[in-house]
Amino acid sequence: MNYAQKSGLRVDETLANFISDRALPGSGVDPQRFWDGLSQLLHEFGPRNRALLDKRDELQLAIDAWHIGQRGKAWDAGAYRDFLTEIGYLVPEGDAFQIETPATDPEFASVAGPQLVVPITNARYALNAANARWGSLYDALYGTDAMGDLPQGKGYDAQRGARVIAWGRDFLDGAAPLAEGSWAGIDGLSVKDGALVPALRDGAKFAGHIGDAAKPSDIFLKNNGLLIRITVNASTPVGGQDKAGISDIVLESALSAIIDCEDSVACVDGEDKALAYANWLGLMDGSLTESVEKGGKTFTRSLNPDVTFTGPDGADVTVKGRSLMLVRNVGHLMTTPAVLDRDGNEVFEGLLDAMVTALCSMRDLAKTGPKNSVTGS
Repeated sequence: MNYAQKSGLRVDETLANFISDRALPGSGVDPQRFWDGLSQLLHEFGPRNRALLDKRDELQLAIDAWHIGQRGKAWDAGAYRDFLTEIGYLVPEGDAFQIETPATDPEFASVAGPQLVVPITNARYALNAANARWGSLYDALYGTDAMGDLPQGKGYDAQRGARVIAWGRDFLDGAAPLAEGSWAGIDGLSVKDGALVPALRDGAKFAGHIGDAAKPSDIFLKNNGLLIRITVNASTPVGGQDKAGISDIVLESALSAIIDCEDSVACVDGEDKALAYANWLGLMDGSLTESVEKGGKTFTRSLNPDVTFTGPDGADVTVKGRSLMLVRNVGHLMTTPAVLDRDGNEVFEGLLDAMVTALCSMRDLAKTGPKNSVTGS
């Protein structure tokens, strides 16, 4: 492994080149200040990290010895608690306190929804997770056993499609009931005077539309803080057998996604770490793409754009097209040969992750296009 000298550190050349050539340019961070800061972080907190692990080992040895010494004795919860307190494993509970978390994105602060976890080294999985903010209800019903059985044969099954449509109508009856009748009975959708036609029982559930109000291509509804997108396209096989021309019901789904540097990956050297950080950088600046082959065809997968529609008041409304992405750095245990400290020791991988993933994340704060965090968190 070839190393570059950086502020008292030896950094794997592949990783050093990625940071210098790709991560630092456009970040607003002075390169020398970054390397000096990384060196200070690793040399100051590395020994603290090691001390914590040593303390953990000390506690575990004491706990193991206590249990061995209790063999054949009756269980005594009080004695065990006293022992754990004596060795410092249990400490007195502190006073009650309050905290505030300003600039918190709504995906954490006010809206509940699924969260995905994907390996950071797999660009395809990462893109799929980011794009899972919106998911087709019709696809989920048609392609799985959610209705009680799996699809049979190849090609589109109109009878199964009819069952999907019926299921979807029942869903809309529950999520956004009409003022009169059922969604199963409608033969078209339009918008008049900022309201859906046919009228909803709760008009506030109407969020907006795309296209001509008299013949919209998409209708947006609200339920439990999440959006439902009804797509109208009678030229599709599904829309063609639907008397209202509805071709899909798309649900706001995975609100957030953990892009994982730890449990689901194994980054063993600087080259692996550079790949992981490059994917995170691509997610943050919007440049990540992946060539995908499906059904004998090859296409390029990229991050979905934001979605803009016309609200009830006639003003444009823009909502996120991607999940809010978090990065999970490696924990306190692992070290990596990707960077060696002044004494030639492997550095703690979590400290390296903290510095480099934060550097890559600064692209999201600076860019003018679709952002990952709308609050700058």
